[in-house]
Amino acid sequence: MGIRTYRPCTPGTRQASVSDFSEITKKKPEKSLTKYKHNKKGRNNRGVITSRHRGGGHKRLYRIIDFKRNKYNIPAKVTAIEYDPNRNARIALLLYEDGEKRYILAPAGITVGTEVISGEDSPFEIGNALPLYKIPLGTEVHNVELIAGKGGQMVRAAGAAAQVVAKEGNYVTLRLPSKEVRMVRKECYATIGRVGNIEARNIKLGKAGRTRHLGRRPHVRGSVMNPVDHPHGGGEGRAPIGRSGPMTPWGKPALGAKTRNKKKASSRLIVRRRR
Repeated sequence: MGIRTYRPCTPGTRQASVSDFSEITKKKPEKSLTKYKHNKKGRNNRGVITSRHRGGGHKRLYRIIDFKRNKYNIPAKVTAIEYDPNRNARIALLLYEDGEKRYILAPAGITVGTEVISGEDSPFEIGNALPLYKIPLGTEVHNVELIAGKGGQMVRAAGAAAQVVAKEGNYVTLRLPSKEVRMVRKECYATIGRVGNIEARNIKLGKAGRTRHLGRRPHVRGSVMNPVDHPHGGGEGRAPIGRSGPMTPWGKPALGAKTRNKKKASSRLIVRRRR
């Protein structure tokens, strides 16, 4: 996977870069593994905006991804590497020996024709899914479960990988991409390898229009609002914040204030906090 830049014939293409999509082998998705995806526009079940600056964007079909990897001890061959508009990672289409097709996150280095398998006694090869207690120390993993059987919830972004650093009792300790060190139950499954499309973080959108295509609307600074709209608003000209520190639109501390619930039960499993 590489990054392609443009000759700057317009202001929008001067800074822009795009993926070269060289690893993509199939353009149209598997119809049986897609479903309609409603664009929520940042609204909850009552129609109230709970996440600002969302909406618009290109229409998307949702690809049903197998995060559980629960077809145990049945080999599957990678038949295609595809683009997924709902994530920055690529997805791989698997064809199992019993004829079933499923999508998984495409690990870095996987190619069409590669054979993958899921199960306790699977070999330690890229794309195979095993319980954490079976994975050797120092191995990079992704798509990690937090609750056994629920499916992978952590380490799913392009280029992400967690490292197995220790095993003790019923828990395996992982170093996550955020540098947080955390314990996970040993029977939880994870996939060996790093998520593919590693260069995704280096892509520059280059213009506002590409941001709109992704469904992100303009973000307005609080300092240019009126006092009734934001704690940073008001004043003559370019005024300072006027408070002890930066605030959210609702008057809560922003930029560095801890937002994690102190009573969360899983806090005892965190060995070292993320930076």
